[in-house]
Amino acid sequence: MLENAGLTLLTTAEAADYLRIKERKLYELVAEAAIPCTKVSGKWLFPRAELDRWLLAGMTRPPGLAPADPPPILGGSHDPLLQWALAECRAGIAMLPEGSEAGFRRFLNGEVIATAIHFHDVNAPGSDANVRIVSTQTRHYDSVLIGFAARTQGFLVAPGNPLKIATIGDALAAKARLVMRPQGAGAQQLLEALMKQAGFSDNDLPASAIVPTGPDVAQAIRLGHCDVGIATEAVALAGGAGFVPLVQERFDLLMRQRDAFRPQLQKLLAFMRSAGFAAQAKELGGLDVSAAGQVRWAP
Repeated sequence: MLENAGLTLLTTAEAADYLRIKERKLYELVAEAAIPCTKVSGKWLFPRAELDRWLLAGMTRPPGLAPADPPPILGGSHDPLLQWALAECRAGIAMLPEGSEAGFRRFLNGEVIATAIHFHDVNAPGSDANVRIVSTQTRHYDSVLIGFAARTQGFLVAPGNPLKIATIGDALAAKARLVMRPQGAGAQQLLEALMKQAGFSDNDLPASAIVPTGPDVAQAIRLGHCDVGIATEAVALAGGAGFVPLVQERFDLLMRQRDAFRPQLQKLLAFMRSAGFAAQAKELGGLDVSAAGQVRWAP
C-alpha cells in the first residue's frame, strides 16, 4: 500500500483482497475499463477512495425498499457564497463542508440531502469534470446536477506575491511552503492535476499544512504559516490575500430529483435566482452566477 499526500494506492493483490475477488477477475475488470485504476511504471495501482465510490455506485436495494429520507444537510465543498445563501434564505439546511469527494460519498450513502462538488480531471486541469463523473454513476438514475456558479480558482499568495509565483513550478523552485486541502477536495484535485501537467509527482510536494476550507488557506497565508495554496478569487479577496488566477471551474449542487422538490431545497433554489443572490456574488468577486439554478445534467 502506498500513500502520497493522503492518496492511498493499492497494488493489484491488495485491491483484489480489498474487494474480496480473485486477481484474475480484477484483471478482467481492468481490461474492460470497468474499474478505476492507473498504471505507473508498468504496474496497475488502484486509488482506494475511487474503489469505495465505485462500490457505492453499484449498490442495489430489494424491490420495494425505498431509501430513507436524507437529513437536511448539504455536504461537499465549501464556498462563501453558498454558506451565505444557506443562512440568508432560511431554508433550514445545515452545511457540512468536507470536500467534493467526501460529500459525494455521503450523498451516495443517503447521508445528505444534496452535495456541492467541483471535481477536476487529473489529466485536464480546469475541465468540467462534474458532469462526466456524476453521469457515469449507475446510482444516479434519479439525480440532477444544478448549476450554482462558475468560479475563478487560483493560487492564494501573500499580498504583492513576493515569491513571484505564477505556476506550480515557480512554487516548487522557490521552496514555497504549500498549504494543501484534504485528499478528495476539488482544490486538491486541481493541485494534483497541475503537478501532473507540469511533470511533477506527489513526491515533489514539500512538507506542508493541510486545512479543511479555502478561508483556512487564506488565514494560514495571512498569519505567515504558509506561502501558497489553492482557493477561489472570492476567498482571496475576503481574506486579504494576493491571487494568481489559474482556471475557471464549475461549482454545482447534486441532489436527487425527488428531494429537489422538498421545501428546503425549493427555497434555496428560488433564492439562487434572486437579485440579492446575484448582487452578493458580484460583491464577493470571481463568481459568475448567470446559470445559477439551471439543470446542468439529469439522466
